[in-house]
Order: sequence, then structure tokens, then C-alpha cells
Amino acid sequence: MSFWISLFNDIVVSLFGSILSASFCDALGTRRNRRIFWFCMGLIPLLQGWAYFIWNTEFLQKVYPLVVHLPLMLVLYILTGKLLWPFFSILSAYLCCELRRWIALLAVAMLSGGAVMQEIIELVVSLPLLLLLLRFVSPVVRHLSGYSVKTQCQFGVIPALYYGFDYLTRVYTDLLSSGEPVVVEFMPFVCCVAYLAFLLYNFSKEQTQSQLQEVQKSLGIQLTQAVREITALQESQALTRQYRHDMRHHLQYLSACIENGQEELAQAYISSICKEIEAQKVQRYCENEAANLILSAFAGRAKKDGIDMNVQGALPAFIMVSDSDLCVLLSNALENALHACLPFAMAGTACSIDVQFYERKGKLFLQVTNPCGKGIRFEKGIPVSDQAGHGIGVQSICAIVQRYGGIYSFVVQNGQFILRLSL
Repeated sequence: MSFWISLFNDIVVSLFGSILSASFCDALGTRRNRRIFWFCMGLIPLLQGWAYFIWNTEFLQKVYPLVVHLPLMLVLYILTGKLLWPFFSILSAYLCCELRRWIALLAVAMLSGGAVMQEIIELVVSLPLLLLLLRFVSPVVRHLSGYSVKTQCQFGVIPALYYGFDYLTRVYTDLLSSGEPVVVEFMPFVCCVAYLAFLLYNFSKEQTQSQLQEVQKSLGIQLTQAVREITALQESQALTRQYRHDMRHHLQYLSACIENGQEELAQAYISSICKEIEAQKVQRYCENEAANLILSAFAGRAKKDGIDMNVQGALPAFIMVSDSDLCVLLSNALENALHACLPFAMAGTACSIDVQFYERKGKLFLQVTNPCGKGIRFEKGIPVSDQAGHGIGVQSICAIVQRYGGIYSFVVQNGQFILRLSL
């Protein structure tokens, strides 16, 4: 009786691992593949049963990879056209077979049973365990099949180590049952190494992701500022076209004033037109065009909000800092300053933003001063905010300054928030 239970259990575990392997490598996606697979699944157990009657159980265990795993791998290769992932799928399914065996061993240990009880419990738990794995684990494993070969190998290293360890210490030798410490502690050692490798890999991925997020934020800020600049230039061009279109009317009006001897009225009209045109041009603060565009755009925004913006400084046309980084630095610093001044302007309180900058010996120095409210919280010398969407500008400034090997500081003195940086 125990012989037939053992035979039936071996056939069930073979089907358990085969179905799981096929699901892991997505070999059952079409009706044709399912027909081929189930036809082969009928042949492999027959081959396995025939081997039971030809060879003894001990020898069959040693050739099990050749009798079951190798034919299964060939079938999956034919169904998927891939070789590496079906190989890892079979190893992973073999590792999952340990779940049913361990559950049975735990039950035997608790109930003081024997080998027959172990095999019966393995048979009982096979179907529910298979359904759970197919429902929750298979989709994740199939998703990994689309990754690079390097990632696939990282996924398959643990199942491969277990597969080799299990056969070398339990099937081909009795090292595991001998209780040799180096053998018993091998899999815990593998688990420890895998855990440390996971920590290092996850930390590296987190750093890379954080850097990508910073780049994305910087690009987003640059894009926003570029849109603002383009909008300002479009508005300026539209006004220029409007003035050009209305020039005939202006000249006719001026001619009429002169003919009627109203020179003062003509002069006042000319002055008003010049002021309107002058207000629309990009103000020049220095020789650097990128800095002029940013400062001019924010000066216009500040004026609309009733905030004074005082700019003192000089930058040459070309500096060591790239235009994109300069755009991010100035945009973030001035955006934060405007945001801090808005409550004062809305309350009718006079407020101003003071900007000072210069370049000396290839280094850029920038200071932005603005009034601020109380309760600004600092962490490691950097202002932080719990509000959603705030604090990104400060992070971008710090990231750029650090990339250039510069220094920065954020301080609050006498109700004024002062940003200083050098890079």
C-alpha cells in the first residue's frame, strides 16, 4: 500500500512542479500550447511510472532530473521559444515544492506520524497550495520574465543554489542527514548573503530613483520657466505687432496735434507710447541673457503682486554654471521668495525682495533676501515644509550646489529669510 501511495505522490509532485513551471514562464497562454502541454504531462507520468517498475526508488531519485526535469524543460522551450527563463521557472517550481514537504514534516512532527502520513499530507495540501501559488505568485514571476538577462539570473540564483544543494546533500550523498555543521548551516548562510545583497541592491535602486526624481523635478521647473519666458516673449511680440499695426493711427494723431500747434500734447502722447513699449521689453540687469530673462520675468510677477524687487549684480555672458542650472537656481530662489512675500502683499504690508549676485574667479555668488513669517522649521540647516508640493525648490537648489562642489546656507535674521550660495 505504501508503495502505491509513494508512486501516486511522486506523480502528483511531478504534476505540481510541471504546472507551476509552465505558469511561471507563461507557456499556457494559447489553446494550442495547453493541448501540447497536457499531452506531454500524460507522457511524463507514464515514463515516470515505467521507471518505477524498471529501477529502484533510490536510483530513480538520482536520475529524476533526466526523467522529469529535462523533458519538461524541452517541452517549455518548444512552447515559449526561450531557454533561460523555462530553466529558472523549473528551478523556482522545485523550490516551491519544498513548501508541501515542510508542511507535511511539521504535521508529522506534531502528530508523531511516519513516512506514510507524510506522503498522505503532501497529497492533501498539493492542490490548495498549487492554487494559491498560481493565484498570487505566478503573475509576479511571469512579470520578471520581461526583464533583462541579468535580472533573470539574479532571480534564479537562489532556486539554483537550493536545487544543487538539495541533490548534493540529500539525494546523491547523505551529508545533510549526517549533521555536518558546514552543510546544515549552508542554506542559512545563503539566506544571509541574499538578504545583504537585497539590502545593498535596494539601497542602490533607491539612490538611483532619488537622483532621477531630482532630475525630473529640475526638468519640470526648467520647463515651467521656459513656458513662462515663451509666453512673455509671445506677449511682447503680440504688442509689437499691435503697435506696428496702430502706428499709422498714432502718426495721424501726432500730425494733427502738430498742425493745430499742440506740440505739448504730441510730446506727452509720444512719452506715453514710449513708456508702454519700454514696459514690455526684457529688462537688462547684466550681460548674461539667461539671468536677464529669469529676473525680468519674476520682476514682472512681483510688480503685479505689489511686491518690490531690487536687483544688484553683474554676470558675464558666459559663466561656469550652465544656463539650465542657473535657470533652476534663480527660478527656485525667486519663486520661494515670492511665495513668502504674498501674505504680506495681500495684507497691504510693504515688502521687497533683494537679489544680489556676481561672478568672481569663475565662481557664482548669489544672495536672495525676503521677509518671512514665523515658525520656519529647519532640519540640518535646510528649511522643510509639511505642505504638499513645498520644499522641492530647496532640494533642487541644494542638489545643484552640491553637484558643483559649492556651499549654501539658509538663515532667518530679524524677520528676513536669507539664502546665500556659492558655486
